Amino acid sequence: MDYKGYDMKHSYIIATIKSWNIKAAKLFILKNPDKNIYLITKKEELLTEKVKAIKPRYLFFPHWSWKIPKEIYENNECVIFHMTDLPFGRGGSPLQNLIIRGFKKTKISAIKATAELDAGPVYMKKQLSLQGSAEQIFKRASTIIFNHMIPFIIKQQPHPVPQQGKIVQLQRRTSEESNIEHLDDISTVYDYIRMLDAEGYPLAYIETKFLRIEFSDTTKRKGAVVAKATFKKKDMES
Repeated sequence: MDYKGYDMKHSYIIATIKSWNIKAAKLFILKNPDKNIYLITKKEELLTEKVKAIKPRYLFFPHWSWKIPKEIYENNECVIFHMTDLPFGRGGSPLQNLIIRGFKKTKISAIKATAELDAGPVYMKKQLSLQGSAEQIFKRASTIIFNHMIPFIIKQQPHPVPQQGKIVQLQRRTSEESNIEHLDDISTVYDYIRMLDAEGYPLAYIETKFLRIEFSDTTKRKGAVVAKATFKKKDMES
C-alpha cells in the first residue's frame, strides 16, 4: 500500500479492538473534521511504515491486546489507557482483579508506552465506577476516554510525569479461573458473573459431566443471584 500523500497537519492514530471503542472512535473522527485521525482495529494494521508515513502527534490505544512494536513506541508518542491507579495494578486483567479485591471504583491512567509494561509516565487520570457488568464498565470507560481524556491530551499536550507510589503487580487471569463451582458466597458469585460479562471474555461457568453452563446478565436480589444461563455441550476432548 502506498502511504504517501497523507496530510501531516494534526495527525493522530487511534488503535482499538472492542466494538464500543470502535464506535466511539468513529464518532470522535466525525466530530473532529479538522484533524487527520486514522483508525486501526486489527493487529496487522499497526505497521511501522504506515506510522512513519502518517507521522502522528499521538497514537492512542484505548484497548489493545498486543504489544506495541518497539520501533513504534520508541519513535512516537504512544498513549495507553490502563484501568488502575498506576503504579498500583500493573499487569493483566485489571478490571477483574480489582472487582475480586472488592474495589468499587478505580482510575483510568493515561500513560506513555515504554519497554516496561504499564510503567510509563502518566499524562492524566480520571475516576471510573466499577458498578455493573464488565461491558457496562468498559463502555463507561470508553465515554470518559473519548469525551475527556483524548481531547484533553490533544489540546493541552501535557508532559507525562513518572509514576509515584508502591508498585503492585497483577496477574492476567486464565479462562479456567472463570469456573465458579468453588464459590460459596452469593456476593462473590454475583461479582464473578458480572466482571466476566463482556465481549471477548470467557463467561463465568460451571460444568457437569456432559455440559458447560455459562452465566451472564446477572442481578443481585435479597439472598440470591439471578442470571441468564446458557447450556452448551461439553467438549469431551478437552
